Amino acid sequence: MQQADIVGFLRTILVILVVYYAFKFIMRLAFPLLMKKFMGKMERKFQEQQGHYQPKTKVGETVIDKKPSSTSKANNDVGEYVDYEDVD
Repeated sequence: MQQADIVGFLRTILVILVVYYAFKFIMRLAFPLLMKKFMGKMERKFQEQQGHYQPKTKVGETVIDKKPSSTSKANNDVGEYVDYEDVD
């Protein structure tokens, strides 16, 4: 009875170690790929939020960005103009 318990215990420890090292090995390969994908998504999201998102263009393609027209007018009713006078 005692011998069966020792064999079962050793088998359990062996399985735990194999699973641990297999998981560690797989994550060493998969983690950089997952992080690269995650960072790419975050970069695109940030660029879209900042308004600087530019779709990828093909080599040799010309893209012309136009300057937005300025429709704001200066408000001349802001204040009163006072001449500078030199006081002795």
